[in-house]
Amino acid sequence: MPDDFLRKISALGERTDEIVPRVLEKGGEAMLKKVKANLRTVIGKTKYPSRATGELVNALGVSGARMDREGNYNVKVGFAEPRRDGESNAKLANIIEYGKQGQPPRPFLKPAKSAAKPECVQTMIDALQKEVDGI
Repeated sequence: MPDDFLRKISALGERTDEIVPRVLEKGGEAMLKKVKANLRTVIGKTKYPSRATGELVNALGVSGARMDREGNYNVKVGFAEPRRDGESNAKLANIIEYGKQGQPPRPFLKPAKSAAKPECVQTMIDALQKEVDGI
């Protein structure tokens, strides 16, 4: 094996705990963009005049990479809580996603997950390659 390749693999092994979170966060940002775009398209599409304030879209964000108890890193896309009016952003998002009596569902999370997965994976591959090249 080439010495340069072995050196990079060795350095990557030593720096895994700092590289993996950065790579995952890049993927989370790609997913966040798609979820926000989908949410913007479904908000306010009712038979009544829209009361959308933009607060739900602005509350959407991505967490930093954290390790769970099994040793796996996770990045989550979700809503900051609480709203100014005391309601839960997660509750409102759930109502939009799955609907309620008299309000049909307008899914935005599941379609975003399916649509953004290839872009998200490619973003993480590119970020990892950049990290490896920088070693």
